[in-house]
This record gives sequence, C-alpha cells and structure tokens, in this order.
Amino acid sequence: MEDDSLEFWLSGPIPNIPGTLQPAAHALLQSERELRKYTDNFPKELLWAKASGRASVGFHMNHMTGVIDRLLTYAKGESLSEEQFNFLKHEGTFNLQTEVTFLQEQFSRKVEEALEYFKSLPEETLSKRRTVGRKKLPTTVLGLLFHAAEHCQRHIGQLLVTTSVLNDRA
Repeated sequence: MEDDSLEFWLSGPIPNIPGTLQPAAHALLQSERELRKYTDNFPKELLWAKASGRASVGFHMNHMTGVIDRLLTYAKGESLSEEQFNFLKHEGTFNLQTEVTFLQEQFSRKVEEALEYFKSLPEETLSKRRTVGRKKLPTTVLGLLFHAAEHCQRHIGQLLVTTSVLNDRA
C-alpha cells in the first residue's frame, strides 16, 4: 500500500524497473502525485492565466506531458513526428474548453507509458548513444530518461508557485 506522506524515493524500489532507472521512476511518480495535489480543485478559468508574466498552469501540465513523450521518442532512437511538433507548438495555447482533469489524466498516461518503457529496458541499453533534435546533440538513453524526470520535477516546482499565486489572487 502506498503511503502518500512519504516521497516515492523513500517507498522502496518499483518492481521490474532497472536499478539505474529507479531515481527517474521515483521522480516521475512524485511529479504525477504532486501535479494532482496542486491542481485538484484548481479553477478551470485560471488554467491559462499567467502570474507575473510566467507560464500558465495549463502550459506546465501540457509541457511535462510533451517532454516525456519527446524524450521517450529520442530514447528509442526515433525522430519526432509531425504530431509531436504540433503538440509542442500548442503546449501553451489558451483554450477555455480544456479541463484540468483532462490534463491530469494526459500526464498520468504519459508517466505510465514511461514506466512501462523503463521496465522493457535492459541495463546495457542505458549507455547507448542517442541524439536530440535537428542538431543531433549527443546524449545517451539514460541521459534522456533522467532528463525527462528531472525536467518534470522542475516544472512541478514552477506549477506549485503559479497555482499558489493564482489561488491567492482569486
């Protein structure tokens, strides 16, 4: 049984995920938990509002989903699709029809996809070389997967501040 009072990294290993990827898996699960915590009951009307000119809550929620998706693609040695470029282009697009729960579920599905991918990877795959973007910047499978998790944690921190400021103003 999961203890919500503990951070995921203090809850032991996640079954079937290689040891090297445990920190990334813990960070993604922590991001998922915190995203729900900070956005449950968050007003839909404030989803695209900006605090002090910074990114909106809706942007952060979309961006984290997109980052995981894109970095998993690169980890698999593939190029981004037109659909992925389109998602990237519209991550911060104002849309009052978007529901907070939709963005929460979208992120949860992407975290689950990442964890399933982690489970499929033999440890020796993690050091394989990969490239990022049109410039083909060098990295490794491990670098991509760690960055996906770290990047989400960074945006969770920004999302927390933004939700707090916007809720205080409302």
